[in-house]
Amino acid sequence: MTIELYTWKTSNGRKATIMLEECGLDYNLHPINIATDDQFTAEFIAINPNSKIPAIVDRDGPNGQPYTVIESGAILMYLAEKTGKFMPSEMAARYEVIQWLMFQMGGIGPIFGQVHHFKRAAKEEVPYAINRYYTEAKRLYGVLNARLEGRDYLAGDVSIADFATLPWVFRHDWQEVDLAEFPNVKRWYDTLMARPALARGMELPA
Repeated sequence: MTIELYTWKTSNGRKATIMLEECGLDYNLHPINIATDDQFTAEFIAINPNSKIPAIVDRDGPNGQPYTVIESGAILMYLAEKTGKFMPSEMAARYEVIQWLMFQMGGIGPIFGQVHHFKRAAKEEVPYAINRYYTEAKRLYGVLNARLEGRDYLAGDVSIADFATLPWVFRHDWQEVDLAEFPNVKRWYDTLMARPALARGMELPA
């Protein structure tokens, strides 16, 4: 069972490398350098028409046929179902994981991404946008901190919800957020970063 992974070292890209490393799956890594617009090549658009990383092609997909999966959250869910790892089978527990995965996909990712853009990449300073997205990012950190009170992970045991969220919190320095303000988030972050497979995934593509 070999997975073809097309990715780059971004918060969304790292979700896929973390999951593949944690599951111990065989995969071939194809770097897609978004700094040089590799995502817009005809070859990559044939894999993902939306020109976004990550994407995977499972050579041993459903019915034994190659199967392409785009969108980082969908990739996590697909690999969890394929391997039976990091997603509970019991319905209530499974949807607890899915809820917190969607919290990342619909909240943390878009908002933190806007913070990164307006604080680091925008061609002009836009104080209203900086304040709007930074304020919301801090609120989301507060939600995470409250959720992790008395919990080791976001939803029961370590899961794809944690693997989705961790790469965005990894960029707390880009967001100009001090994790000491959110001690439960910091404890969770340190616990996850100490996992060898996750740490390997965070460094790929090398």
